[in-house]
Amino acid sequence: VFNAKTAELLSHHQVEIQQKFPKEGWVEQDPMEILKSVHECVERTCEKLQQLNIDLSNIKAIGVSNQRETTVVWDKTTGEPLYNAIVWLDLRTQSTVERLVKKLPGKNKNFFKCRTGLPISTYFSAVKVRWLLDNVRDVRLAVDNGTAMFGTIDSWLIWSLTGGKDGGVHCTDVTNASRTMLFNIHSLDWDPELCHFFDIPMKILPKVRSSSEIYGLMVCFLLCKSGALTGVPTIGCLGDQSAALVGQMCFQDGQAKNTYGTGCFLLCNTGQKAVFSEHGLLTTIAYKLGRDKPVCYALEGSVAIAGAVVRWLRDNLGIVKTSQEVEKLAAEVGTSYGCYFVPAFSGLYAPYWEPSARGIICGLTQFTNRNHIAFAALEAVCFQTREILDAINKDSGIPLQQLQVDGGMTNNKVLMQLQSDILSIPVVKPSMPETTALGAAMAAGAAEGVGIWSLNPGDLTAVTCERFEPQINPEESEFRYARWKKAVKKSMGWETSEVPPNGKTK
Repeated sequence: VFNAKTAELLSHHQVEIQQKFPKEGWVEQDPMEILKSVHECVERTCEKLQQLNIDLSNIKAIGVSNQRETTVVWDKTTGEPLYNAIVWLDLRTQSTVERLVKKLPGKNKNFFKCRTGLPISTYFSAVKVRWLLDNVRDVRLAVDNGTAMFGTIDSWLIWSLTGGKDGGVHCTDVTNASRTMLFNIHSLDWDPELCHFFDIPMKILPKVRSSSEIYGLMVCFLLCKSGALTGVPTIGCLGDQSAALVGQMCFQDGQAKNTYGTGCFLLCNTGQKAVFSEHGLLTTIAYKLGRDKPVCYALEGSVAIAGAVVRWLRDNLGIVKTSQEVEKLAAEVGTSYGCYFVPAFSGLYAPYWEPSARGIICGLTQFTNRNHIAFAALEAVCFQTREILDAINKDSGIPLQQLQVDGGMTNNKVLMQLQSDILSIPVVKPSMPETTALGAAMAAGAAEGVGIWSLNPGDLTAVTCERFEPQINPEESEFRYARWKKAVKKSMGWETSEVPPNGKTK
């Protein structure tokens, strides 16, 4: 909860959502657990506000920010999900992607990029819906019966919070729609030809709205024991990376931010012009802050594994007990000692779009220990960001002078200093870390009919920041980056769809 006049964070609560890995390369979440976590977060946050003697009736609007691409299909008569949510970095759709690409002229995975801004990839929602239709009987039956609804997490939450099976609003915003591969980013509507190509019925799609308008009233009485939040309008909706762009106040052409979460996402605002990349970046919708406001676009570089590599060191290798220990281990050595880590657990995203890549750690010697691997893991996040920044600089023709950053990993000072060293430009981190939530709050508060948050540049409160300056010479940075690129090449072409002797597809 934020103060609309000062952007001050008044109260917050967070819950970690469990990820499920039913098979290698599969990543799922329980949509009911996600909804329950929202209920819990709102309830706990309201309790904290009451402890601060803040009247809950002062809450004027609610914004939603969400993982984009993560796909849910549910039944509108029962209100129940028909399958777990398939998470954005899930790889089960690789064979679906290969089958679809074969249907395209020249087998060109970028064939629809002029309409969608996206290549055909396991990343985006359309192929996940196609997989559900092909493999989950309950989904097929619900589609045939006319009771199926599709949405990314924002649609699932807004529908549930505004009444669910008793009149919930089935909608999404332009930023989330632009990540489905079913949406035309120029006409700002679902594209019938794309829906026909993926064979996805348009009747299951949510209505597309702007990122800042009243969608419906919250009717879920579970949200607060006092019931004081019932009837508050649900208004702002932005996919998480767009929300961070707004929260970082990157409203001018050429301003960019990088969010370090499970993955890493660098967005550069290109204004009202959709700029198409020649260097492996995506063209996406940055925001549309009102029904009558212009749409703004962004170039985006997406890295699948950033914070997830720290979780992997903790949960899979067990070399640390907490995520914070990785920073301590890395700080103790201050170098990877020639060890390079390419965390291509889900293939490589931008700028390669290479699903055959897999994670590797190379340059190991008898001297290498867990500290060096921890350092190499953090360095890998920075190298991946460098690759994307290089691509953005080439596409825009204007080198970025500094990088604005946010997300959970930015609390790691070793990582932030490393990032500045590898980019050879300053890295600027706002002192208030909840930038994504702030962006959703700004979109909600600025909506027509609410109007309690001004987005005029002159009215925006200056944010206090921590600044990291490069501390190594550019030659050393280039040497390490070149070694990293060499490691990336070795990670490619690892996975194939050949059938080995035991009959199981690799």
